[in-house]
Amino acid sequence: MADESKANSQGAERLGYLGLGLMGTPMTRRLLKAGYQVAVWNRSEGKVAPLAEAGAKRAVTPRDLLVNSDIVFMCVTDAAAVEEVIFGPEGLAAVPGAGKLVVDFSSIHPDAARDLATRLKDANGADWIDAPVSGGTKGAEEGTLAIMAGGEAGDIERVRPYVLAMARRFTHMGPVGAGQTTKLCNQVIVGCAMAVLAEATRLAVNAGIDANRLPEALAGGFADSIPLQLFVPRMVQGIHSPPLGHIATMLKDLDTVADVAQATSTPVPMATLAGQIFRLAKAARGAEADALEIYKLSAPERQAV
Repeated sequence: MADESKANSQGAERLGYLGLGLMGTPMTRRLLKAGYQVAVWNRSEGKVAPLAEAGAKRAVTPRDLLVNSDIVFMCVTDAAAVEEVIFGPEGLAAVPGAGKLVVDFSSIHPDAARDLATRLKDANGADWIDAPVSGGTKGAEEGTLAIMAGGEAGDIERVRPYVLAMARRFTHMGPVGAGQTTKLCNQVIVGCAMAVLAEATRLAVNAGIDANRLPEALAGGFADSIPLQLFVPRMVQGIHSPPLGHIATMLKDLDTVADVAQATSTPVPMATLAGQIFRLAKAARGAEADALEIYKLSAPERQAV
């Protein structure tokens, strides 16, 4: 099915992409490269122009995007941004949406996903999949993202060929909200891994060994992982542009973990500590800094710039 859709893009559905940030831009490029018709919208026009040059169609407003699309993909900062593009004056909810599908790649609270899905369905009949992503900008560029989804099984299969142009893995986890809950589990692991790897890397540096060789030395052992191989060299070499993700984004997700954990009586001591480390990093490095700059929190003062 996926191969037929990509081979015959004339028979594919019209796609829209809303939110052309660190993830949205490379994901849209992959859809265009696969031969799909894609309309795009972003709050800042500067991010639209390069994609228009690559073949995307410009949408004037989110409302216009839905009018000219059968499936709208979306990746924006937080639940407030999702609310605005759906229920704002020129939002998706302002036009009929029966038979259309909104796929939200943003990472938001599971309760917010369920609420937004219900309200949009009531407003214009459009259906919803919450499909947060993992893999960072590198995964978005290379099409190796892992995407975890909540929604109806039929809707999941409808979008699968398009999603697999942007991702390596697309897993249906349950009803709306299940994708967001799965992403929180992912962020517990990733957020704690960033904090622990920053600690191990600093120990190596302070003890006088070559931290750049940690990924090589530990490869194949119990400590080996994709985060070890990817994060440690970037920490040691100070590679933070483009960022793998912003400090503010990781902190938002870990704060959501804490909220859901409280509501479900789940102890999360490690994720809570990681959240506080990222809160310190936000104060020291800034909200838009690369999340891996948590490594700099333990640097001697002369190295912390």
